[in-house]
Amino acid sequence: MDDALAFPALVLALSGQLVQEIHTRVSQQGFEELRPAHGFAFARISQGNATTADLAEHLGVTKQAAAQLIEELVRKGYVVRHPHPLDARARLLGLTEAGWAATRAADRAARAAVAPWKEALGESRFSELVADLTRLAPPGPIRPTW
Repeated sequence: MDDALAFPALVLALSGQLVQEIHTRVSQQGFEELRPAHGFAFARISQGNATTADLAEHLGVTKQAAAQLIEELVRKGYVVRHPHPLDARARLLGLTEAGWAATRAADRAARAAVAPWKEALGESRFSELVADLTRLAPPGPIRPTW
């Protein structure tokens, strides 16, 4: 297989593996009811000033799908809605303490999930790889695969 075909296959395989590993580790930290899609929502909500429309755009889903996800997270105690200061029809989304705790659990899980990669490559090469990937895919919305 040539590198042009190997690269996407490897990145996709690693991405799927990483999402599953983070999910497993978050579940082991007491957040069994959360799904990977919830983590993608937390990533946007934690940035602040998120509405249902913002979350829908971030996740690449309809506003209706985002509203259903938000309702689930509100019901589970991870998200709260606040009045929007400029738009009476909109609500700003925020994480509750449980939402922030899940986010911190995901951060710990992500670090643990890539620790074997860091060890295999060494600190310097791992940092170079992160720099290379940053050049190829500047940070932006992290979307789930539905």
